Amino acid sequence: MRNKIKQLLKKEGGFTLVELLGVIVILGLIVAISIPLIGNVIEKAKTDTEDARIELIIDAAQMYEQQTETELDDTTGVTAEKLEDEGYLEKKDENTGYTVTKDADGQYTATK
Repeated sequence: MRNKIKQLLKKEGGFTLVELLGVIVILGLIVAISIPLIGNVIEKAKTDTEDARIELIIDAAQMYEQQTETELDDTTGVTAEKLEDEGYLEKKDENTGYTVTKDADGQYTATK
């Protein structure tokens, strides 16, 4: 019995080089697959942020139009800077350069 315990204790277990290489290859594949996916998520987040900003500017322009009783059209739009100055938008550098107009169908568009 004592000899069997000694034999079991003498057997040292470990990973072989092949097993370690296999794990490294699998981890490499996981990283290779996940990096482009993460890049797409970041790009989509930027696009969604820009879309949300435009919607916010359009909403502010609609409130401005209703409260000031000003009619926006293709030729007379309102700039994001004016909306910020009037208090309809929070002052942010990202809003700079947008102009909101309304077409004949009543659709609002914000352009840079």
